Amino acid sequence: MEKLEAVASLGQTELLRPARVRAALAANDRLKLYLSLLQAAQQRASGEGVPALDLSREFAAAGLKAGWLAELPANAFREGKLLHLPELSRLRDCLVEDLQVMARPVDADEALVQRVEHWCGWLAQLAPDTLSAADLQALTSGKRGKDDSLHLLVMDLHKAINRLAAELSSENIDGAHVWQIEAEDRPRIAAFMRGLNQTRALKLQHPGLDTAATRDGDRLLLQNDIGTNDAHVLVIQVEVLEVSLTYSDLHSRRFAFFQSLLCEVGASWGEAQARTRAGLNAGAAYYVGTARFSCSDEMSLWTTLECIGARIVFLIDWNRARKRLEQFVGKGDAVAILAESARRRVGHMAWLEAGGERLIFGAMQALGPDYFRIGDRLDVVMGTERARGFVLDVMALASAAAQQHQPLALVADDARLLLARYLHRHDEFDLLAEHAAYCHAMAEGLRDGLAHGYERDRKAARVFAERAKDWERAADQLVMDARARAEARPRWQAFAEVVETADDVADALEEAAFLLSLIASDHHRGWRGEVHQSMQLLADAVLTAAQDHVRALEIARTLGERSSAEDHEEFVAALWRVLNAERQCDVLLRDVRRALAEHVSDAATLNLSTDFAQALEAATDWLLATGYGVRRLAFSRVRVGE
Repeated sequence: MEKLEAVASLGQTELLRPARVRAALAANDRLKLYLSLLQAAQQRASGEGVPALDLSREFAAAGLKAGWLAELPANAFREGKLLHLPELSRLRDCLVEDLQVMARPVDADEALVQRVEHWCGWLAQLAPDTLSAADLQALTSGKRGKDDSLHLLVMDLHKAINRLAAELSSENIDGAHVWQIEAEDRPRIAAFMRGLNQTRALKLQHPGLDTAATRDGDRLLLQNDIGTNDAHVLVIQVEVLEVSLTYSDLHSRRFAFFQSLLCEVGASWGEAQARTRAGLNAGAAYYVGTARFSCSDEMSLWTTLECIGARIVFLIDWNRARKRLEQFVGKGDAVAILAESARRRVGHMAWLEAGGERLIFGAMQALGPDYFRIGDRLDVVMGTERARGFVLDVMALASAAAQQHQPLALVADDARLLLARYLHRHDEFDLLAEHAAYCHAMAEGLRDGLAHGYERDRKAARVFAERAKDWERAADQLVMDARARAEARPRWQAFAEVVETADDVADALEEAAFLLSLIASDHHRGWRGEVHQSMQLLADAVLTAAQDHVRALEIARTLGERSSAEDHEEFVAALWRVLNAERQCDVLLRDVRRALAEHVSDAATLNLSTDFAQALEAATDWLLATGYGVRRLAFSRVRVGE
């Protein structure tokens, strides 16, 4: 006689409940596997070339040997509208048996018991080896609506058993409902709960994260309900120093997100399996996968469990947050923001509670049409990196307010101020500074090229000329970006004009790089001595002017009502140094011409060398013109107090 039956014969039914709960949880794993096999059989029979699903991990998690079950999908075939399954009657008996096992702990729930009886009777009337499309829908559908399904019954039984498990727990370890465990399990459960409790507060008042723990033979079982969705389940099995985690989710993107979070702490994932396909479950598939962690010792095991526990909270309402973020950034960037918010342990729930997308739309609207127009997306106006940074900072503000029990309504004001700072810190001058960086790179390359004798090194000069062309093209793209923004926003018009002037600097420097490559092609006779020295001095002066231009832009980005007198003085000084460099280069150009006239007799070399020096000097002319434009923009900012 089975031990459970022996206890039942003594009339001590309450003693049976913990054992029945464990048996029911094991039956739940098997039932889900059976339903997965039915769906796999449907897929294989529906078309040629459909690869076989690898369910080996699921078989191991359910404690089943593959045998005839593993062959069931491969042996299925379709005839008309019927799906033929040679072992269907055997599978039907397994379904009935495990349904009854799941029902035993919740026998006081009359509604569930009646549903179990109905489905056991329904299964008994099935044909011995065929299923219709309606039969498959009745067995596997997870969509709640008018009709019940076996799948829905299994999920509802599972939820009822979880509630019962919490009631039956013989002890509580840091919030986990625990029963019938071994001494070695306690520190492992505590490690998992330590991680869970580190981030639990981030879910705010949202339900979820209830944990149950028990032992099944040699395995410690940990289950977390995550949230309220039926198909959103996480089960952890710990045996010796191996951790196996089975996760199911309705949303493939959230599934992939959780996979990436756990990969960061050593997870090795098997292939995720879709449990439904188009035509089943109204096309709403859910996804199941298993991750494994191999730990070197007990301390490593505790750390792994803690890391897993700390990451679960970021799954709650993840899909809602993703959809809201996609109104401001691209799909990939929305996921990246959620991943980074998880790494920073900020989360997204406080942001959602504080208004979510309304926070950001409100901040954009408050700044007015000079910055944002109706329909603008945040990343288009600010750039992807800045938009991501701003949203993450808003999430951090909301999270801090929630943890400090401050009114979340205050976050709206903080978001507006934050966006204003972002746009003032990362505004028009950012694009001009990026353009200036390309000009600086070319000026520095020309100075260094002369120092290393590029005029006599054909290969090195050609490589540098190609790099300079790439930089000049990138600078051109910035000009086009500025023009496009000026067409949409009047406040960018004056800035676009300055960028266009700055582009003449890039053109002149790229032309100099090209001419240097021509000179290196056997047109460098007479360049030694005084000619080379005068060219080097001219290139040094151009680089110094480019450096002062970059310095002036760095200061201009911060000028405003709160900037100091020292900032204003340094800004003006940098512009004056550019002016002096332009005058110095006029003199140096004459020195170059004099040296060329005295030492170079070859006409081709003379012409190319003169053009090279003139291109260098022209760059400082345009740097000066650009400096005047930057001065107008910066002083305008100071006057209006922006």
